[in-house]
Amino acid sequence: MFSLYRVIIKKLVYILFSLISFNGISQQFSSVEQHQIDSLNTIIANQNSPDTSLAGAYVALSDILYVSNIDTMIPLCKKAQAIAEKALINQSNDLVKKSLLTSLAAAYNDIGIVYGYRGDISKALKYFHKGLEIMEKIGDKNGIASSLNNIGFAYRNQGDIPQALKFFHKSLKIQEEIGDKNGIATSLNNLGLIYKNQGDIPKALEYYLKSLKIREESVDKRGIANSLNNIGAVYKNQGDNSKALEYYLKSLEIQEEIQDMKGMATSLNNIGLVYKNQRDNTKALEYYLKSLKIREKIGNKNGIASSFNNIGAVYYNLGDIAKAIEYENKSMELALELGYPKVIKEAASVLSIIYEKQGKGMLALEMYKLSTTMKDSLKNEATQKATIQQQAKYEYEKQKAIDDASNEKLVALEQQEKQKQKIITYATAGGLGLVVVFLIFVFNRLQVTKKQKRVIETQKQEVEKQKEVVELAHDELEEKNREIMDSITYAKRIQNAILPPLKVVKEYLQESFILYKPKDIVAGDFYWMEAVVSKENNKEKTVLFAAADCTGHGVPGAMVSVVCNNALNRSVREHGLTDPGEILNKTREIVIQEFEKSDEEVKDGMDIALCSLEGNTLKYAGAHNPLWIIRNGELLETKANKQPIGQFDNPEPYITHSFDLESGDSLYIFSDGYVDQFGGEKGKKFKAKAFRELLLSIQDKPMEEQKLIIDETFETWRGALEQIDDVCIIGVRI
Repeated sequence: MFSLYRVIIKKLVYILFSLISFNGISQQFSSVEQHQIDSLNTIIANQNSPDTSLAGAYVALSDILYVSNIDTMIPLCKKAQAIAEKALINQSNDLVKKSLLTSLAAAYNDIGIVYGYRGDISKALKYFHKGLEIMEKIGDKNGIASSLNNIGFAYRNQGDIPQALKFFHKSLKIQEEIGDKNGIATSLNNLGLIYKNQGDIPKALEYYLKSLKIREESVDKRGIANSLNNIGAVYKNQGDNSKALEYYLKSLEIQEEIQDMKGMATSLNNIGLVYKNQRDNTKALEYYLKSLKIREKIGNKNGIASSFNNIGAVYYNLGDIAKAIEYENKSMELALELGYPKVIKEAASVLSIIYEKQGKGMLALEMYKLSTTMKDSLKNEATQKATIQQQAKYEYEKQKAIDDASNEKLVALEQQEKQKQKIITYATAGGLGLVVVFLIFVFNRLQVTKKQKRVIETQKQEVEKQKEVVELAHDELEEKNREIMDSITYAKRIQNAILPPLKVVKEYLQESFILYKPKDIVAGDFYWMEAVVSKENNKEKTVLFAAADCTGHGVPGAMVSVVCNNALNRSVREHGLTDPGEILNKTREIVIQEFEKSDEEVKDGMDIALCSLEGNTLKYAGAHNPLWIIRNGELLETKANKQPIGQFDNPEPYITHSFDLESGDSLYIFSDGYVDQFGGEKGKKFKAKAFRELLLSIQDKPMEEQKLIIDETFETWRGALEQIDDVCIIGVRI
């Protein structure tokens, strides 16, 4: 009954707005804005107002009310649309027609904005394209740029980054041509958002600061608040919570001043994120709920889905699992409806952790796979390549425009020179002798010019031929690159096939995680597992698992990893070995035999940490890679033999270490890619000491949550620097 009552009230509000009664909400506007509203109401109330003025007045009201009352936009714009379309039917005056088309395009654009906020991207794009078509028809470059920008933003919300970049750059190019500073600031800001989502923080900050500078010069308060919010997000991602909070609060202050409801919701949500990072979950929940209330009021579905996710995560931290699941399921349902991969990824990630903690393995695995799929779709190689290609295209077209302008100046100068020559010719016509001399001079110059023209034509033909050769070579190179990438991608499928499925890993090591981050498409690191029946009682199974690091990374490392993985399998399956030291001895023997088949000397090999687990008995042997056991807040390290699996002078048998584990013990084996990564403020290595401290600090967390923290710490440390090596970490809790 209550929901029906709200629907009826909402429809009545729409009708009242369409009948021009705006006095009831006047107090929320500044005196300037109220004066504008009163003037527009006067136009609408006047029965003699021409159709051009009426349509324009309704659109102008929509633009003013956009900030504080977005629900009013569609009925106002529909009114403008109806007036313009009816008036255009028999209109022959070109100026009147252009005015009506401008209002119609603006109405389409505003309707698209509302549908975008409500999450109906297909309808938003439909109206944006209708507006763009009209703007192109009447040649309104400001309108074209605005429509292109809106289309780009819609594609960005869908996660279609290449399309978003394409339209943002088109918009920016036009705005720079016409000197539209506000438009340039908006496009720069949107490009900054793209680069931030792709992890290119320095590039994002560069675009944000450029946008902020322009907006401050033009005193665009809504734009300034938006830029401050985005800069705050950069500082938050870099771990500087106090700086992020400073920018978010500045943004919120401006948004409250201008009653920008959507902006207020965003700032409140971001402030909540900072408090969550500071582990002040009560404060975070307070701001998240404030943000959700506004988003529900203005019908911002994408924001609502994000708020549900954030609130669910806080309830999880507070230990209220029932409410956490309730809000995360709400977030997931709405995000799937809208098709927003970022929110789907975040909701699935939290649900995966909750289900893992509840012992619901299959549900946890399903959510984890969904989260990984969404993460890959948001940040993949094709998207990053599209970013680079669009930036290069934009810079090229910008330079071409400069070159064309310079060429036009040269042509103008040449024409002036010819005019001077004509004057000289007339002036010298009086003297026969001078005429003869002048004609000889002109004849000679013509001969030289013809000769130069022939040379230029010849050079032009040569340049065209070279251009054809270059284009052919470029096409061949592109084809070769595609073939190579296809081959490497197929190699990745093969390499993935030899890795044990995570479902099998969880079957034998229920409290565990594997963090596997190849530097390139294929990797030299790999993880390995085999379960064999115990020789002692023929009932229990001995679980063998390892983290291995082969020489190199990328394609060479991947080729070595296949040889070493095969050697491990043969040592266990063909030779029946279960003791880690004996397995490594036999693996070394097989690897050396394989490489000795080559005519050339091959010194490649493998570092590895290998464990066997039967009940609470753990055995370990290693080649360079150690074993860490954390027990009661203390880290116990067992070092490996300082010799690789491969050719080595004076090799010795690998030593097997045995341990009786206790409940609650955590053990970790890993390659050196994590601790060797450069990053931080000074660009130094992460190092083993920092890794020890990190593991000790998260022992109260479930293993899957540990994995997320270790991964996030790595990405934060790395920042904009390139990943230098493959990363493989295995954690198991008893």
